[in-house]
Formats: sequence, C-alpha cells, structure tokens
Amino acid sequence: MFDWMVWTTPVAVFFTCIVLMLIGMTVWEIKSPTIERKGFLPMVTTRGDRLFIGLLGSAYIHLAFVGLSGWVAQWLSLEQDPSIWIALGIAAVWMVIVMRKG
Repeated sequence: MFDWMVWTTPVAVFFTCIVLMLIGMTVWEIKSPTIERKGFLPMVTTRGDRLFIGLLGSAYIHLAFVGLSGWVAQWLSLEQDPSIWIALGIAAVWMVIVMRKG
C-alpha cells in the first residue's frame, strides 16, 4: 500500500511529528479554547492558523533543502548531499518561532 513512498527514518519522523502535533493541538483546543492574537505575522491568528502556517513553511523548507542539497554539496565539495536531518532541525525551529511569536 505504501510502496510508492520511500519510508526512510527522517520521513517517518517528520510525519510522526505532524500527527503528534495535530493530536496535541486538538487536545489543547478542547481543554483551552484559543484566543486570536497578532504577532509578527501580518494578520490576527489562532493557534490552528499558526500551526497551518508553520506546517506549510516546514514543507517548503524541506522542498528547498532537497532541491538545493546537490548544489550545496557541489559548492562545498562534499562527497555526498547534506543530511535531511538538517532540514528537520530548521523546520522544528521554524515551527517553534511561528507557534510562540507568530
């Protein structure tokens, strides 16, 4: 059923994190309804809005990393492409920033 996708450890960790965030946000919303607020994003957002924006940004971070990793490896004279774990770390930092300050 899942033969179409390459299920490496970083991919499994990424999707597991997304599922855990959705479950956590659902429980948090049930226990404490959200209040709209304005942060550094140019609009008033709720927790769910910030989660969506953070996940969308994380997807773009991963796509950019995959697209540019060959060029970076060549530019830095690396023997192989940089690890996708770097993109996961950058995406995690992005999510924390958006959820806290967005």
